Amino acid sequence: MRITNLLRRFFFHNFLLKLMSLLLAFGLWYAVSREPVLEVQVSVPVEFRNIPDNLEIGLEHIPQAEIRVRGPARVIRDLKPSDVRAEVDLAGAQPGERTFDLTGPHIRAARELSVMQVVPSQLHLNLDLRATREVEIRARVLGSFAQGLHVAHVVTDPERVQVSGPKRRVDALEAALTDPVDASGTMHRGTFMTHVYLSDPLVQVVNPAPVQVTVIMGRVPE
Repeated sequence: MRITNLLRRFFFHNFLLKLMSLLLAFGLWYAVSREPVLEVQVSVPVEFRNIPDNLEIGLEHIPQAEIRVRGPARVIRDLKPSDVRAEVDLAGAQPGERTFDLTGPHIRAARELSVMQVVPSQLHLNLDLRATREVEIRARVLGSFAQGLHVAHVVTDPERVQVSGPKRRVDALEAALTDPVDASGTMHRGTFMTHVYLSDPLVQVVNPAPVQVTVIMGRVPE
């Protein structure tokens, strides 16, 4: 009898309030269930997480992922590319050619969205050890000079520059070139300020700074 009274009190205490809450919940469920579902494709850059400090990724361009998602119309209509993220975790990766999956679990999106397709579904990366070394700076000098004169000697300050990047690329780099220096009209000696340029986009100058190029003229032997 006591249990019956407790159940009666539980169900009928504030009955109208409970009934209104139930109707409201049902109404919200019905509205959501009746909401149109849309599907859209977004293009996002692949993000690399937890890159080991001693590794470089051999990519000249950040790869893009085409991601098709499905969800409520109100969410899809307000969707921005930044709301969807494609991530590859490189924790513990070793040097060499490696393939990483890029599927649903690697996509970060709102809980109301379902990931339907990811293109590409895999990424093939070339991971290399990071290397640093010094290379010679070679000045590029051009211009028109007085008759009988020619560029006899070129000095750069500094003479060498430190570069960093994937070891294979760094080892293959012969020198760093300067931007062209126009020494036209120089009669004896001219000093110019310029910058260094590396032909390999995956190799970068450590602490880049202007380079001083001194052009010394001489007479053409008769």
